[in-house]
This record gives sequence, C-alpha cells and structure tokens, in this order.
Amino acid sequence: MSTWAVIKTGGKQYKVAEGDTVIVEKLEGENDKLVSFGQVLAIGGPKNVIGNPLVPNVQVLGKILENFKGNKIRVVKFRAKSKYLRQTGHRQKLTKVLIEKIQI
Repeated sequence: MSTWAVIKTGGKQYKVAEGDTVIVEKLEGENDKLVSFGQVLAIGGPKNVIGNPLVPNVQVLGKILENFKGNKIRVVKFRAKSKYLRQTGHRQKLTKVLIEKIQI
C-alpha cells in the first residue's frame, strides 16, 4: 500500500503520491530545481493522519520539470442592441512537478 498526501499550493488542493506528476499554479524556479510543499493537509497509507488544519512535521518534496502556459481562455462581454462587445483572453502560467518523496 503506497503512501499518499493531500497538499495545498496556489489556493488548490492536490492528492499526490511518490512518482506522480502534477500540474500546479506557477512556482518560482527553473527546471530541475527542488521544491518543498510544507502545507500538508492529510496523509494516507498504512497510517491515516488528518491535519487540524495541517499535519505537523511533514513535507512533500518535488522537482520542477517545466514551466509553461495553459490553454487560452476567451472572455466575452456582450450586450444586445447596444453595440457593446468586449473580448479578452487569458493564459494561466503553470508548472509541472514530479513528486519525489513524502517525508513523514
């Protein structure tokens, strides 16, 4: 039975295990840099631990694989019969992270 953890980064929560690849909000750093996720909300496996709100003395270590931009999202504002049309777009900056170790 493998160990997994629920981490919080970029305002979102992710369930990760060792060897997983996760796409998260942009993290500072270049490729092959090690990152540490200190906000661990829960741990599962042989022994389940749920934080209140965080699990103490636990870190999830990962390695940045690549920084990239996500797909473009179009935002359109339109009002009928008033000649009002506004279009904008957005591409979120993302980071692909390889989870290497869950330190308990």
